[in-house]
Amino acid sequence: MNDELFQRGLEIRRAVLGAEFVDKALASADDFNMPLQRLVTEYCWGAVWGREELPRTTRSMLNLAMLAALNRPHELKTHIGGALRNGVSRAEIREVLLQVAIYCGVPAAVDSFRIAREVFAEQDKAAAT
Repeated sequence: MNDELFQRGLEIRRAVLGAEFVDKALASADDFNMPLQRLVTEYCWGAVWGREELPRTTRSMLNLAMLAALNRPHELKTHIGGALRNGVSRAEIREVLLQVAIYCGVPAAVDSFRIAREVFAEQDKAAAT
């Protein structure tokens, strides 16, 4: 493994998904899934998200579309929060999910809109306290 890419990936992963989320994932890793945590952090976040050719907002919107299309609700929820942290607006998230409806199907979009509304409600509640 490449420790430099891992550290870069860890920094980006924490910035996008939140340090608490990432630190919890790493702290709960065991001998079985720690290699996956390292792989995801190093290659996904360090090698790909660490590239400068696309801004993080674009990468976030791409992730939302792909995760919605693949029907990955847990990851979609996580990345909606990340997209908001990266500066993607709720209106932009709505537009991505409308695009999903056309190209991936209405059921995928319906579920994705529901998940987005849950994330928005959680964030609004946290902001009010």
